[in-house]
Amino acid sequence: MSGYLALADGTVFHGESVGADGHALGEAVFTTGMSGYQEAVTDPSFEDQLVAFTAPMVGNYGVARERDESSRTHARAVLMREARGPEWTGWLREHGVVALTGIDTRSLVLHLREAGAAPAVAVAGDLPVEDAVGLASEQQSMEGRALVAGVSTAAPYVYAAEGRVRVAVVDYGVKNSVLRRLAKAGAAVTVHPHDAGPDELAAYDGVLLSPGPGDPEPLAAETETVRELLGRTPIFGICLGHQLLAMATGHGTYKLPFGHRGANHPVLERRSGRVLVTSQNHGFAVRPSDAAEASHVSLYDGTVEGLDLPEERARSLQFHPEAGPGPHDAWPLLEGWVNDLAA
Repeated sequence: MSGYLALADGTVFHGESVGADGHALGEAVFTTGMSGYQEAVTDPSFEDQLVAFTAPMVGNYGVARERDESSRTHARAVLMREARGPEWTGWLREHGVVALTGIDTRSLVLHLREAGAAPAVAVAGDLPVEDAVGLASEQQSMEGRALVAGVSTAAPYVYAAEGRVRVAVVDYGVKNSVLRRLAKAGAAVTVHPHDAGPDELAAYDGVLLSPGPGDPEPLAAETETVRELLGRTPIFGICLGHQLLAMATGHGTYKLPFGHRGANHPVLERRSGRVLVTSQNHGFAVRPSDAAEASHVSLYDGTVEGLDLPEERARSLQFHPEAGPGPHDAWPLLEGWVNDLAA
């Protein structure tokens, strides 16, 4: 079946459907990871997005249940230059994901780099192009959208009952690989909803603020909870959790033109001068700052990629130390936090 991607500005990219029939609305973005396609589609941080892979071939090593980052798919559509393997395309159909192959992803990515991530519609079927462009142009921008309530757990649950320390994970869209790394580092892990209160969380040895989708700016209640936790128990924020800690301590956030998504992003660790190659997936960032607590900085655009606030016993990373998937440069940072809790 033929298919196409229509952007709100009227640009159209044609391809063929290899996934579910129908159409999917969302923000068109791209990721530069060479692997991890199943992890990307099940990553809650891709909620309400149409994901273009810059890798020229996607699906060549199949699928496996243990690669799922959550219990369902979150990317609304997948856009590929060449989809390979019946396991991958069958998995996309089974999960109801609109997926297009034969898309000129090089041109699409160049367009998104110049014009920015854009509202779009991926179509697998007979929807007229004019109607699709109209649907895309009517979509709300990702800016100002609070999405965590739609991806967070509804009730607390225990992920790992035994450990050297007790860690509460606030679920703004947590990935399974974050929970696995915490448990492997020796933490007993309990996952809490996004609106868990500070008194409940402060009873743990430490609190991890998870990654998640959407704009951090409208998350006023979640930011206030982080503010009330400062100094009461150690905090570690990842991605959206990093942004919430930043806002709780006086830093500003903003929407990036086309985001940081991929497994090859260089980050300067200011204290050591070391450059970490990192895995990232975010469309919003913490504004550049010369403040002493800005521990890590993006070498692409100077945005704050890490905070270290020893007096408040809080630290955070914009990139993903669990690296699911991605390079392992940052693995010790998450394990190091758990070791510090146990010290």
